[in-house]
Parts: sequence; C-alpha cells; structure tokens
Amino acid sequence: MEYSNQAPQTRMTCDSSVRDTAFTVITIDGPAASGKSTVAKMLAQHLGFRYLDTGAMYRAVALAGLRKGTDWNDADQVSRLLEGLDLRLVGSRIFLADEDVSEAIRTPEVTRATSIAADSPLVRQYLIAKQRDIARQASIITEGRDQGTVVFPEADCKFFLVASPEERARRRCRDFERLGRPVDYEHVLKEILERDERDRQRPFGALVRAKDAIEINTDGLSPEEVVETMCLIIANRCKSEHNRENR
Repeated sequence: MEYSNQAPQTRMTCDSSVRDTAFTVITIDGPAASGKSTVAKMLAQHLGFRYLDTGAMYRAVALAGLRKGTDWNDADQVSRLLEGLDLRLVGSRIFLADEDVSEAIRTPEVTRATSIAADSPLVRQYLIAKQRDIARQASIITEGRDQGTVVFPEADCKFFLVASPEERARRRCRDFERLGRPVDYEHVLKEILERDERDRQRPFGALVRAKDAIEINTDGLSPEEVVETMCLIIANRCKSEHNRENR
C-alpha cells in the first residue's frame, strides 16, 4: 500500500485506542533524510513508546572507529573496537562510556564514515543484537534502513518513508545549518545520490522496502501530517486486530 503526499483531510491525533495498542514494535525505514528520525520521535511521543535511533547507534560506532583509526576492512580491528565499546542510549542521548556524543556524531566526517562502518557484517551483527535487546525491554518505534526487513521482520506495523533526492538534500542542508555548519546544496545532493546507491547495493542490510511495509511519500508534507497519517493507519490496524480477535 502507498500513500501520496496528500495530507489527511481532517486532523487526527493518536487517541487512546492507538496508545493502548498491543503493538510492541513499529518500524520506519527509508533512505537518508526522508524524515524518519523526526517522525519516529514524534510518533513515539504520541504513543508513549521508546524511540530507537538506530542511525545514531551506527554513527556512534563510526565515531569510535575514527578516533581509534579502525580499518573497517580488517575484521580483527573491528572486533577489538566492538569488544571494548560501551555504547548506551539514555533517553534521546547517546553515550560512548560516560561521554555524551549526541552532537559529535552529526558531523559530515562521521556521516561519511558511518556509510563505511555500516558495511561491516560485524558492526551490523553487534548493533542488531543491541536493538533486539532494547525491544525486549520496551515497546519501541525504531527507524533505519533494515528495521522491517532484517532486524524486526515480525514487527507489528511497518512504514517506509520516501522523498525526492532534491527534497532530502534541502532537509539535510537545513539540518547542518541548524548545527552552525552550512554546506553546499549540490555537494549534499551528490552525496545523497551516492548514499542511495550504496545503501541499495549493501551485501547485508541493504535498503529494501519490506513487502508488508506501508510506503508514505513525505514530499510536501510536514512531520505533523506524516504522523497523523501514521496514526490513522495504526488505528485502523488496531481495529482490524480487535475485530479478528472477537470473531
């Protein structure tokens, strides 16, 4: 099923029937800068779920590797890095040992390194295990590239967000500007197109829409409108599940 960039005709909030859902894992996948993180945070707040920022987890590993000069093609070096890694999520913040690296992981240098680190099967196995462990402790909204396909193939509800490369480049530029790091739009657009190709070609954890994921085109939609659409879908799913259980 696909949803276009038409906003819902009436504004809807996540009512109690949605917040009381028995769903425990909702995944949001999609390419870089498609709006996953912003929407996932808002949806988690609406539902009272924990927000799992898997991208931040990969970025934190990449930052640790940069600091140690890790060769991502050397399995021994990657193994040693992961064995000594103390990576923790505390609320919306991410830590390496006792250091809050929530801002440090957002630099262009770390962004580039993350794409390389994410190609390592060892890194992916390490983080998949952590993500699944977190899901055993709380109901989660999780976003990334392979959450609905590899990490949580049995998720209760799956979304796949898309947007044009141009719109995603504009969003990424605005993100860097908010951090006080202006970047060139054409350069960002080129990097996004290259990132898309790498993500699709990954040998493990490639960017693929799960067959049962609902695709939402976020071009022209505000984050609030995307969340409203998701709430409507989840509410309908809840009603369908309730009706099946009471037949």
